[in-house]
Amino acid sequence: MEPEKTLEELCAANGMRMTDQRRVIARILQDASDHPDVEELYRRAVAVDDKISISTVYRTVKLFEDAGIIARHDFRDGRSRYETIPDEHHDHLIDLRSGSVIEFRSEDIERLQEIVARELGFKLVDHRLELYGVPLDDDKA
Repeated sequence: MEPEKTLEELCAANGMRMTDQRRVIARILQDASDHPDVEELYRRAVAVDDKISISTVYRTVKLFEDAGIIARHDFRDGRSRYETIPDEHHDHLIDLRSGSVIEFRSEDIERLQEIVARELGFKLVDHRLELYGVPLDDDKA
């Protein structure tokens, strides 16, 4: 099995010129365990290199997204959030109170989606599932 390529390696494989600033942003995205927006990426980037501008972060994220090496998500909070393209498909549960994003995989959900598509006369080729909720202990209203 081939080792997973880093975001920097994927950029190089796509023929991108990798400036020091792009490398910083790529590493931050690669290491992110959350789904940061551009403002958060910028905050983390300037902590590494204070010469990085917000416009550089916007341009770099757009470049990476257009190359298909990061995914943009709009989790109903008015800001685009980003993650590297995962090796294995996963879905998201978004906590509407905190904004945190939980990645999960459910074989039951995957099977059900295939069944629904087939019953409607389709072969499923891709999908995204985003669930929105609040913690159960918030339900005491």
